[in-house]
Amino acid sequence: MSRRRRKKLPTTPLELEISALSHEGRGIAHHEGKVVFVEGALPGEKVEAVLTDRRSKYDQAKLVEVHSPSPDRIEPACEYASICGGCSLQHFDPRAQLAFKESMLFEKLDHAVQGQQYTHMDPLRGPVLGYRRKARLAVRYVHKKEQVLVGFREKGSTFITNMSSCEVLDQRVSRMLPALSALVSSLEAFREIPQIEVAAGDPDLDAPTTALVFRHLKALGDADQEKLVSFARENSFALYLQPGGMDTVHKVHPESGPDRLYYQLPAESLALGFHPTDFTQVNADINRLMIGQALQLLELQQDDRLLDLFSGLGNFTLAASRRCQHVTGVEGSQAMVERGMENARLNNISNTEFHSADLTQPMAKAPWLQNTFNKVLLDPPRSGCFEILSDLIQIRPQRIVYVSCNPATLARDAAFLAEQGYRLSSAGVMDMFPHTAHVEAMALFVEGKAK
Repeated sequence: MSRRRRKKLPTTPLELEISALSHEGRGIAHHEGKVVFVEGALPGEKVEAVLTDRRSKYDQAKLVEVHSPSPDRIEPACEYASICGGCSLQHFDPRAQLAFKESMLFEKLDHAVQGQQYTHMDPLRGPVLGYRRKARLAVRYVHKKEQVLVGFREKGSTFITNMSSCEVLDQRVSRMLPALSALVSSLEAFREIPQIEVAAGDPDLDAPTTALVFRHLKALGDADQEKLVSFARENSFALYLQPGGMDTVHKVHPESGPDRLYYQLPAESLALGFHPTDFTQVNADINRLMIGQALQLLELQQDDRLLDLFSGLGNFTLAASRRCQHVTGVEGSQAMVERGMENARLNNISNTEFHSADLTQPMAKAPWLQNTFNKVLLDPPRSGCFEILSDLIQIRPQRIVYVSCNPATLARDAAFLAEQGYRLSSAGVMDMFPHTAHVEAMALFVEGKAK
């Protein structure tokens, strides 16, 4: 049986009125009874758009022209914004972006907690350009262009954006994109480098501040390795190679010194070390504000004992240790547990402990949970932490601060906590990822029913 051919999409632009934004930041319109998602359109605009895909329940379209622009439309700072998939909302005023993200968060929380009154915290704001300290850059040799491209993939495509800079990437890396392209082009193995992972620490510490991790599909010859090392030396980068999985990442320059970058938390007099492939927050300014807000909401006292779940390398754990009696950090990755203990030693902190545990499984019998805790901090992945909440509330913490990267799972977990006698006291967004539809949020739950 032959496959049914897909009908060709019409090439004539549609005239559409945009009524709202989707959770992905695309304009929502209606045409002939179907929803049309329009990349790059904003609410209130009249636009022309060309269909790029047709589904049974909705269509997708690409913006061609804006006839009546929204007052929130701005000129993107980056010349590649309309092509590059690294950002989706550079055409949207940053303050309007935050208002959009707040509306998504509060809509879900209002539904979850069934009419509870809670404080809408002011959003945490920071720089909207040059903020991104971690990224995975795609690399590909394009035969037709006879050029190696290094950058982010195009919107909705596997193609790599032909870019010479990135306005949201840390400028220590952004300004080096053309040089990285030229470097890979000069290698014998130029076809065997699929990605470069970049990580940057604070620029004012006495240590390498930026690292490049080159993934390579075949062994590199001596000449290629020497070119990479020379480039790293000349540009003050730490250089790592990755011939296979993540466990094969190894540093080749500088030869001496620890495999660490560092970032500071000045308010708590902390310096935290991390391996370039470790999870860290991409936005250093918002991370500092986020920690400060979390500690304020916890209202830590000298006799408090805090449980920090999904503790990573100690980002919250060690900051909180300055303000309370004891902090226990629990994390799924043993490597991160070791990093947390290492950072405690680095900062001469003795009132913390770290444990490795699968936090997607019941934890009622975990030895560390037999200790006394009166306050809890949660910073789970996008899937949230519903699996452990039943065990967690058995210790009846007075306050729970929940840091979320997914309003949907935060709302789900908020509903459960409300059922178990916890009141949503306050919530707000944090501008961790400007110019994207990604929503980072924080919420405080307090023991006791709403009045």
